[in-house]
Amino acid sequence: MAQTFQQADKIRPIYFIPDNKPVLAMIQIFLISTASILVWMAGWFVAAQVSGRNDIADVAWGLGFILVSFVSLVAGGSYPPRGLLISALVLAWGIRLALHIHGRNRGKSEDRRYKKWREEWGEWFVLRSFLQVFMLQGFLLLVVAVPVIHANAAAVQPLGWLDAIGLAIWLFGFCFEAFGDWQLRCFIRDPRNKGRLMTSGLWRYTRHPNYFGEVTLWWGIWLMALPLPGGWMTVIGPLTITFLILKVSGIPMLEKPYEERADFQEYKRRTSAFFPLPPKQGGA
Repeated sequence: MAQTFQQADKIRPIYFIPDNKPVLAMIQIFLISTASILVWMAGWFVAAQVSGRNDIADVAWGLGFILVSFVSLVAGGSYPPRGLLISALVLAWGIRLALHIHGRNRGKSEDRRYKKWREEWGEWFVLRSFLQVFMLQGFLLLVVAVPVIHANAAAVQPLGWLDAIGLAIWLFGFCFEAFGDWQLRCFIRDPRNKGRLMTSGLWRYTRHPNYFGEVTLWWGIWLMALPLPGGWMTVIGPLTITFLILKVSGIPMLEKPYEERADFQEYKRRTSAFFPLPPKQGGA
């Protein structure tokens, strides 16, 4: 009978984590998560071609993290408390972000960034959309989500003080991002503000409170994954989202169309780009 149990254990499905092969299990779960995201983004690419707007990739971004979280949690098979907590946080963040972006884009033409690429890429538009918009975004999503996958794939361990700190940081970042988005939405909906810059509320202290909040919450998630074996290596996740927002597709791309405006230059002079700080002398 004991031999039968041992033989059965050798053919356990890959979505269970063998206690003696954690590294192999982690690789298997990451590969499963990767496959799910490739299919996910390919589906959204098809939807973009049908709808004629690539900016639905921004909606797919937040929802994709929910998918990765769910898939890695189920693939791990152990449902650790830390993984369940982190997955719940990702669910809350992903739904809020997707709903916010969908509401922002509804009834409007395609986002100007994607319109520009549509014009510049010409006959290569479809192929470059698939590779540079959807597949690249899927790859970056996976890299950012490494702490989530790691937490879901790891063996069960009790929560500790780093989890409490990480959760507090996540809550701060989530609220900062959500409140910043809400303030901007209210500002834009007021007809009196047409053509004006948002420079009040949280936007008085940072030009991008939503970006600051998003980066902050991902560092909170990393702190929660840090106590796990090899958890320090998942720092690639928050480092990647920080780099993207500060240097690539976040602040630089968003601010570029405003560079010629005198009111933006004044706002830029007195207001921190990222970290919330008191306005410089002469600020509103």
